[in-house]
Amino acid sequence: MNPTGIRAALTDLLFTPDLNLYEATDRHFAPGYRQRTDGEWADREGFVEHIAHLRTIVAGGSIEVHDELYEGDRYADRHTVEITKTDGSTVRTEVYVFGEFAPDGRFSRIEETTLMLQGSDADRNIGRAR
Repeated sequence: MNPTGIRAALTDLLFTPDLNLYEATDRHFAPGYRQRTDGEWADREGFVEHIAHLRTIVAGGSIEVHDELYEGDRYADRHTVEITKTDGSTVRTEVYVFGEFAPDGRFSRIEETTLMLQGSDADRNIGRAR
C-alpha cells in the first residue's frame, strides 16, 4: 500500500481543474468513502457534490500541511487551505483530520473539523457547502 495524503488529494480535487472530477476522486477515495465535516456526514456521492460546487467558486489556492501522521491504515493531519475564489476574495481555513485508508491506500473515511481563519460570514460553511 502506498497511501495518498491530503495535499495530493486536495490539489487534484480543487486546484487542478483540467483533471476530471471523477478521475481525481477515484485516485484518492475508495468507493465506499464517507466523510464527516464539522459533525455532518456525507457519503461519497455527497462528497463529490461538495467538490463539484467548490470547483465552481475556486479560482486557485494552496495547501500547507503542518502535521501529518501515518500509522498502518490510520491517518491524521493538520493543514491550512487558502482559496482564492472566482470573485477575488480569499478564504483561509485550518483543518484537523483523522482518517482511515482502504487496503489499496485510498481514503475510506475522513472525519474533520474546520476553523475559518479568514473569509466572510458567508464562507463559514465552505467545508461542507454544496
